[in-house]
Amino acid sequence: MRVLLVHPSPLLFSEIYLRLEPLGVERVAAALLQAGHEVQLLDLQVFQERDFHAALDAWRPETIGFSLNYLANVPEVVDLARAARRKLPHCRIMVGGHSASFIAAELLDHADGAIDCVVRGEGEAVAPQVVDAFAAGTGLESLPGVVTPDGSGPPPLLLSDLSLHTPARHLARRRRRYFIGHLDPCASIEFTRGCPWDCAFCSAWTFYGRSYRMLTPEAAVEDLAQVAEPNVFIVDDVAFIKPEHGMGIADAIERRGIRKQYYLETRADVLLRNREVFERWVKLGLQYMFLGIEAIDEEGLKRHRKRTHKTENDRALEIARELGLIVAVNIITDPDWDEERFAVVREWALSVPEIVHLTVNTPYPGTETWLTESRRFTTRDYRLFDVQHAVMPTRLPLRQFYTELVRSQDILNRKHMGFTALRETAGIALRLLARGQTNFLRMLWKFGSVYTVDRLHGDHEREVRYPLRVPEAARVTRPSRDDLYVHHPTAVAPVAP
Repeated sequence: MRVLLVHPSPLLFSEIYLRLEPLGVERVAAALLQAGHEVQLLDLQVFQERDFHAALDAWRPETIGFSLNYLANVPEVVDLARAARRKLPHCRIMVGGHSASFIAAELLDHADGAIDCVVRGEGEAVAPQVVDAFAAGTGLESLPGVVTPDGSGPPPLLLSDLSLHTPARHLARRRRRYFIGHLDPCASIEFTRGCPWDCAFCSAWTFYGRSYRMLTPEAAVEDLAQVAEPNVFIVDDVAFIKPEHGMGIADAIERRGIRKQYYLETRADVLLRNREVFERWVKLGLQYMFLGIEAIDEEGLKRHRKRTHKTENDRALEIARELGLIVAVNIITDPDWDEERFAVVREWALSVPEIVHLTVNTPYPGTETWLTESRRFTTRDYRLFDVQHAVMPTRLPLRQFYTELVRSQDILNRKHMGFTALRETAGIALRLLARGQTNFLRMLWKFGSVYTVDRLHGDHEREVRYPLRVPEAARVTRPSRDDLYVHHPTAVAPVAP
């Protein structure tokens, strides 16, 4: 069959700081290609909606698969599915991805017949089976993780081998548009899946059933060797949890003579425990590190169940500085903050050399806070669930909250953006411009035009056509894992013959 895979448009945060290769869609594309289907990929981060309609007219796909990793993209995906159904009534439409896995029934209701099924969990193993069933005109009820308007199939299965479907990167056009910071252009790669921690605000561990799987070093580096870009973002939720795995990949990279620059994400306690791994990777080209600090005091760390302490976070930042890494950290802004709390966080953030980002505490489907805090939601608009908007009551009047938020982020950004950043990175910027790369330079000036009080506050006034559905009964105690998990770590898909 002719299959068009679609990644939706960027969220507010990614309009400024980064634009990442749609790695999950590329892996599903690889699985479909291996199954004998024709596949095209359209990434609306770098294309426009008109290009989607042009693809429908010109190629007339028989199946469309939408990736839905972010809750804020729900209305866009539903609208695109409805438009595709009107234009191509016989085309079959499926939706998959992280957020889709937690709200399958709601998506089908919003689409009102425009979406044939939602694929919960990892898509590589089951997407080819869904498309085969579409082609044969057979039912979907026996397929693991597949939800239709008529009901659900068996629970989703974990992919048995992460190396089975090397990303079909050749299908992602305009690859020069992908970047993160001054790593421009930048590809993405995956060495592991899952996270063994259980932070209350996160749905990574609930999606994967708290499992943790690793590519073999040989498979990881074979994929890396196919990457043409000079820069690579390692998308693992927590990089190098197992030191022998990080060292094994480093050994394989050195044997292949691969030279790249890298960006990765990890935890403070992992960096403290496995310093020698990160030190080794600095020699291989590691430049950027994102550390999920989340809070600057013990009370906040306990509330988010980070299972780290402030002293560990402080020491991890010191080690990263000793290694010469450019470090970005995230602090979760609570809607209950007042002017004094914003001022305290600004003072701390200005006292450290790291890049500090503020995100707003946002309960997501699949998180514990989704079940315990959803009764407090002040909005049912999916588009506001992007960790940039407040979706729970704020102590300050809402506009004043956004004024403090934007002011704080603006002050913090001045350390690393605008003329300050240009003075410090003039050589990098000129080299990128000489190669025709403008993503980084544009990033330095976009904050003020994208991240504004008027925009954030005004977004709450938009018409809500697809209201978010909250849990029927909000919990006051910690929910069980069965209430949260998409995958169970013991449920593994068989290897195809």
